[in-house]
Amino acid sequence: MSEETKHGSGLAIAGLVLGIIAAVTSFLPIINNLSAILAVIGGVLAAVALVGALRGKHDAKGLSIAGVVLAVVSFVVVMATQSAYKAALDKAVSGSQPVASSTASESTDSTPAASEPAAQAPASQESSAPAEQAPQKDFSNLAVGETVTLDSGLSITVNSVDTSLTKYDGSPIVGVNVTYANGGSKSESFNPYDWKGEDANGAQRTTTYYMDSTDELSSGKLSSGGTVTGNIYFEGGTVRILYYSNMFNDNAAAGWNI
Repeated sequence: MSEETKHGSGLAIAGLVLGIIAAVTSFLPIINNLSAILAVIGGVLAAVALVGALRGKHDAKGLSIAGVVLAVVSFVVVMATQSAYKAALDKAVSGSQPVASSTASESTDSTPAASEPAAQAPASQESSAPAEQAPQKDFSNLAVGETVTLDSGLSITVNSVDTSLTKYDGSPIVGVNVTYANGGSKSESFNPYDWKGEDANGAQRTTTYYMDSTDELSSGKLSSGGTVTGNIYFEGGTVRILYYSNMFNDNAAAGWNI
């Protein structure tokens, strides 16, 4: 084996190894900053080796192609996961909590307090005791079509649910159409990883992949006054959809029964 052949094969192997390391660590927060660098270096080495293989200088064409593919995929995954983590951290800092719902039942609850004459309570009691508040809406058992609004001004609605979908293997899947509307003054994040589906036994799972999906919800930023609508998918048997203001929260901000 000539030195040129050894050199070309070495570049291919080095590129492939770096690509594998980058792929394995591309999902890890903070660490995947290094993964992006490894992916770039590995991709360059593998590309150089591929050029040499195409010119007939060595026979490591397969290793070179694998290295290039792994490098590209790893870099894309790093960018996507970092965008998702950044969106989640932005929400964690804002600390959004549900404060209102755009349902008719909520306005009915607040009517008695609004219509009660202010003159019924003595002035001394008004100054010393807080005014009685209307009952708070239960955001954990909303119906499909209802909206929850966070204190940041971001409103989330579960528009519709489709339980007739099936995967390629015939197993059932649940499609959920959701809308974000930003009524606040600052930009807000939207992310499919903010959602979980719960089955009848209380087990919660993140969204699943559906190969025939259309208008699938991605992650991004929503400017003040903006809206975005998209579809998310869960495994069959899901009976409840939960929204978390960010993926690091332990408690859901709202839940919809389906």
